[in-house]
Amino acid sequence: MDRARTDPPSAPGRASTASGLVLLVACAAEFMVVLDSSVVNVALPAIRDGLGFSPAGLQWVVTVYALVFAGFLLLGGRLADLYGRRRVFLAGLVVFVVASAAGGLATTPAVLVAARAVQALGAAVLAPASLTILTTTFPEGPRRVRAIAIWTALASAAGAAGSLLGGVLTEYLTWRATLLVNVPIGALALVVAVRALSPERHDTTPARDDPRVRLDAVGAVAVTTGLLALTFAVSQARGWTSPVTLGALVVAVLALALFVAQEGWWSRSPLLPLRLFGLRAIAVGNLAMLLAGGALMPMWFFLSLHMQQTLGLSAVLTGLGFLPHTVVTVLVGARVAPWLMRRIPARSLLGIGSLVAAAGFGWQSLVAPGDTYLSGLLGPAVLMSAGVGLLNTPLSTLVTSGVTDRDAGAASGLMNTTKQVGGALGLAALLTVSLPAAGGPAGPATAVAGFAGAFRLMALLMVVVAVLAAALPRPGARPDGAR
Repeated sequence: MDRARTDPPSAPGRASTASGLVLLVACAAEFMVVLDSSVVNVALPAIRDGLGFSPAGLQWVVTVYALVFAGFLLLGGRLADLYGRRRVFLAGLVVFVVASAAGGLATTPAVLVAARAVQALGAAVLAPASLTILTTTFPEGPRRVRAIAIWTALASAAGAAGSLLGGVLTEYLTWRATLLVNVPIGALALVVAVRALSPERHDTTPARDDPRVRLDAVGAVAVTTGLLALTFAVSQARGWTSPVTLGALVVAVLALALFVAQEGWWSRSPLLPLRLFGLRAIAVGNLAMLLAGGALMPMWFFLSLHMQQTLGLSAVLTGLGFLPHTVVTVLVGARVAPWLMRRIPARSLLGIGSLVAAAGFGWQSLVAPGDTYLSGLLGPAVLMSAGVGLLNTPLSTLVTSGVTDRDAGAASGLMNTTKQVGGALGLAALLTVSLPAAGGPAGPATAVAGFAGAFRLMALLMVVVAVLAAALPRPGARPDGAR
């Protein structure tokens, strides 16, 4: 039956309200996921003292979240396709909130690390499901661009807000509040999600309705093992030639090779259909996402250390130091980028944003000993953040374009995985060439030199992203890039 003939006149208004609630829920979920990748960083000394962590064990509060999150993202995206986006989204949200509560109430190091692992598992389901819900709720066009712009802007803001919120909560309340803050936010999101996400629309997917489609267990185990091993290897401070690192890299190569063989030749229902890489927007766009993640995610790490260790700012002042990054990223990403995408091609805006970000990183690399926050960080912060705000929306739009509803979850999971793995690889590579900037035993001048070197490499990565933008399909081209 044609719903347009039976709905009352107020149906368009109700549809708009429903879409707004869907956007609110998706943004809240992504905000929590990104927030929790950084909110505990400032609280680590208090966590160490409160629970009696050893120096070697403390890193796992952060590392286990990154390991599990990166390893399960593709599986999380495919689960949404196979079992319904609403059902999987709600399940991931419940797991995330319960694990946050368990971590906030932990009384031993083991309980906190285990809770962080489960929290990351919920996050790995939430992140691709939230984007899939957006791309299937808003059809391709200006409304989807606007929705993705808000989603990406708030995700970028969450990365900066994590440092500020973590500092404030730790200094004025307790480190436990950095995890418990997710409970009221998540509970509210759960209530709204139950109302906004309809089973008829968000649990009905082509893959779920096809009895021939099954979960690719071999592919799931292979890619999860491979990404866990790869992320573990690059997150270690043991050196690239240590047996532990080399062993992890061997496991990663073997597991990922098995994954490619499984997806390309053996599986009838692949977790990640390799045909997606026949779409130039997917192949080139995810390579650009990998390199962008390698610059944008480590940016917060190096800036936080520079402000605290070189400039001597407190945790709260360091968090406040990220306000220009947050405000500019959100304003440009949510307002300017969608307006420009109605006037210029997405790939052109991606190139422009990448070059603006590269200029900001290059300016930041000119920092010198004796510079203050105002003289050495504020100007580059505005330029970097403007570039990030300009490139996030077109990049997220391009790497999910031309994909059918059947593969929407897989494409979203791939995008999130690419970004996360790119960030882990980028941070590891940057640390190897700029260890003094990460707090090594060196004087202020050496630390500033390492910091500057890291930002020069970030600028170079963003220039490469701008070059890749030119290789993306032109407007009006077929999804595979042909005319």
